[in-house]
Amino acid sequence: MPRNPYPTVDVVIFDPVRGVVLVERRNEPLGWALPGGFVDYGENVERAAVREVLEETGLRVTLTGLLGVYSAPDRDPRMHTMSVVFTGVAANPEEVSGGDDARSAGFFPLDGLPELAFDHGRIVSDFAAGLGRYNP
Repeated sequence: MPRNPYPTVDVVIFDPVRGVVLVERRNEPLGWALPGGFVDYGENVERAAVREVLEETGLRVTLTGLLGVYSAPDRDPRMHTMSVVFTGVAANPEEVSGGDDARSAGFFPLDGLPELAFDHGRIVSDFAAGLGRYNP
């Protein structure tokens, strides 16, 4: 049986006034992270990203771009995952709240982020470095 990385998605949802959306994880590894999760069988990555954001934050997101693919074997301490990371904007930012496997969710200014789980600190840093390219 072949062993392959598990496909995941993450979304950097940014609002110029509010900042970036983070979720407080309910499950191990605990901590703050970008909204995202595993791609379901038969689902494309764009649909998985929109679904995961809605489940974890209550936000209806429009994807605005592809930030990159993050695949370091040690990016997730549980297993080897490969994440397709999108940028997006929320249609209903005032309704952000934790749901599904997120204990809470909210906007954080880019210069006031908590320590982030996985490689999400690197992802947000990559986003901030190219900020003008990812937002309408």
